[in-house]
Amino acid sequence: MRENHPDTSDLHARVDGLLADLTARRSPLPPPRERTRLREAAGLSPAQVADTLVCQAQDVEAWEAGKREPLGVRRTAYARLLTGLKHLEKPKRGDKPVPGESAPAPAPTPPAPPAQPQQPALFPATAEASPRPPVASEPPVTPTGPLAVIDHDNLLVAHFTNGTHLPLDADDLVGLLEWTLRSGLHQESLSRHGKDSDPLIVLTPAASAALHLPAHLEDRTALRLPAGHPVLTQLGQAGFLLTRRGFGPWAGIYRPVVNNKRASVHVAVMAWGALSQDGWNLPPLPPSDLARLLGTYAARLLTPSGSTAVCGVRLMTVLRPPTKATYDQATRKWVSGPNPGALHKPFEPAPPEAPDTHPLAQGRLPEQAMEEEAWDWSRPPDQQETADFPHVVGLDINIAFISAASRLYVGRNAPPRHVTTPAFDEKTPGAWYCDLSHAPHDPRLPSPFTATGLAPTGPAWYTTVTLAYAKELNIEVRPIEAYVRDDHGPYLDPWYTRLRDAYLATMADLGVHKDIPQADYLAAMKRLSTADPALLALLAAIKATGKGGLGKLREGPRAPAAPYTRWPALNQPTWRPDIRAAVISRTRVSLHRKMRRMLTETSRSPLAVLSDCVIYPAHQPTALDVVPAGPDQTGIKGLLCLGVNPGFVKEEGVQTMAWYQHQHTQGLNPARYIKATPNA
Repeated sequence: MRENHPDTSDLHARVDGLLADLTARRSPLPPPRERTRLREAAGLSPAQVADTLVCQAQDVEAWEAGKREPLGVRRTAYARLLTGLKHLEKPKRGDKPVPGESAPAPAPTPPAPPAQPQQPALFPATAEASPRPPVASEPPVTPTGPLAVIDHDNLLVAHFTNGTHLPLDADDLVGLLEWTLRSGLHQESLSRHGKDSDPLIVLTPAASAALHLPAHLEDRTALRLPAGHPVLTQLGQAGFLLTRRGFGPWAGIYRPVVNNKRASVHVAVMAWGALSQDGWNLPPLPPSDLARLLGTYAARLLTPSGSTAVCGVRLMTVLRPPTKATYDQATRKWVSGPNPGALHKPFEPAPPEAPDTHPLAQGRLPEQAMEEEAWDWSRPPDQQETADFPHVVGLDINIAFISAASRLYVGRNAPPRHVTTPAFDEKTPGAWYCDLSHAPHDPRLPSPFTATGLAPTGPAWYTTVTLAYAKELNIEVRPIEAYVRDDHGPYLDPWYTRLRDAYLATMADLGVHKDIPQADYLAAMKRLSTADPALLALLAAIKATGKGGLGKLREGPRAPAAPYTRWPALNQPTWRPDIRAAVISRTRVSLHRKMRRMLTETSRSPLAVLSDCVIYPAHQPTALDVVPAGPDQTGIKGLLCLGVNPGFVKEEGVQTMAWYQHQHTQGLNPARYIKATPNA
């Protein structure tokens, strides 16, 4: 029997089709959020785009959500559409007159604000009108995204966040920096008043060795390259400068501003621990996978530029930049002016808010210091509890401190104002000196007014959040004095929203989704131990970014210094111990409210609380024994609920009641160890 052999032209056509499909897969596409913005700016619906591209509206929505990517010729067409939409965009103008109405006399139009430094196009237009290159040629790789991971294998190679890579014609750090500044790598501003981020280059150990950087930093205290090192000399001769932190694991390298144009690059040196310490704990990854992981972090939060704590406080600033372009009528020029809602400049804290090492704390009595801190409380179980409950279950609140920042009103751009015998105003952030020792205390619950959980014994300084909760409990609130902040607002709202969305998106990547029955959630969380280590590291970095950012609001001196002397962090607008205190207070109050309702609904009270972890007695060794199921098996609003949502809880650990009693008799808080200790 003769075989059917395709003719030559048919084979060539099939090969050409395959190569064309591979080429289409490399068509550059903007990030998902930018795809949505371009479509909405043009007034197009997903259905209109789908009709044009001969697909379903659900496909377009999936591309814009980043859940799927278009393939083949449809990807090329989609890239062409988005490029065209970008070119059609024009600067926004004022409202136009309505037909039939007389238009008002035009007001003098101020000149356009100064343009930001132009970057090379991140997503260059496809040259559809030019002659098509031979299908067998490899399409050129365009640097794309906010960062590149630089590796070395006979030569330097840049790996980008979209999976592509590019060999580099550079053999020293100066050449690499010059390439980076020309590449167009950047992240678009997260605020309309902000600036695009500087590019980040991550040096693998092989790359840093090829660039003549040492394998280790000898100065383990300063953690920076010593003065006089040949690489520093080379940078100086090329006109590059370093930020004050010098050339360490995370370095900022720049040239002086010329014609309002910035030229700066962030450098992360992996050999010196840039991504394996200070909140980062990324597993060993190939350069391409590392680039994708860091690209995901950047897309969901921001381009990394230091420790996760540094990134956390920087995220606050880039979402609410301190300044914006303001038109000066007198000079008829655009000038830099304060941005409403942001933090503009540093202020001294109220004396009770100052840490013990702060100059304002000199001579202050201990009882005059505000102690709005997280709980560290535990109690012995009573005889009935030990008889009825053979187990204890730890419940940990999801991103507790991050979620406490939502809709939290804090002081912004006015120093605290001191008042005596004030009337308490629950809408005004501040520090209030008040006696709550008369408040009733249920020993089955920690007191919401102290970090120890013990009842207050006299006057103390409290945040507005704490006293507002006292009023909610029908406790008389009569402040003796206060430091109030008249200019206030929800400063942390966009910060919370971005962290929440990043956390939920990463949990969904790990297979843990919102609005599922509590039992399904518990099962999904138990499977996390076998999940992708890179995704788990990304999740940990996102959570560390939020928690570390809040810690930076009360950053202490880095090096040992004489008491009551100033340190550099005090000069930052984001050094705000009052904001940190309000967040911690709200975390504590929110948990107390839920524990109080749990006691009413289930007659079960907590045994111990440490920060955002609470231990309950249980009949069975599962969190499902503690939290009510609710009519739809997703919990009851206002109580502790198992789920991925911020403010919901996960199972932190399960132990026996005998284990709990042993821990408590040793003077330990069992909530600190319920996760780390093996089951007894």
